[in-house]
Amino acid sequence: MAPTFPSREWAQAFHQEVNASAAYRQAAATWTYGPVALVIKADPAIGLAADVGLWLDIERGQCREVRVVDAAEAARAPFCISGEYSRWKSVVRKELDPIKGMMQKKLELKGQMTIIVKYVNASKELVEAATRVPTSFLE
Repeated sequence: MAPTFPSREWAQAFHQEVNASAAYRQAAATWTYGPVALVIKADPAIGLAADVGLWLDIERGQCREVRVVDAAEAARAPFCISGEYSRWKSVVRKELDPIKGMMQKKLELKGQMTIIVKYVNASKELVEAATRVPTSFLE
């Protein structure tokens, strides 16, 4: 069975996919701005009782770790992108580009947008990696 987004198992599979991507390594080769956290907002209707964070420890094209964290820890990342579960589901399915999502206020960014925009190709490669993870969603 495919791991459920955003579980520990899904985070581990995503970590492997990111590090397997030569395109990500190249696009993010100069990233030195610290971790990025993705926060999936609570949605009790689908069984997500509290906000869940995914902490991406990324540096110079390498993903050193992806781990599940609580919202308080995620908020400490230099870049924290948060949104509703349905929005993240759309990102993982490649239906919503995360940069456009931030520009359209469908996803909220804490951190410098100018830096994120500079790394638009790295962002796209992270999404590509996510699409390669067999994923089941909370419904």
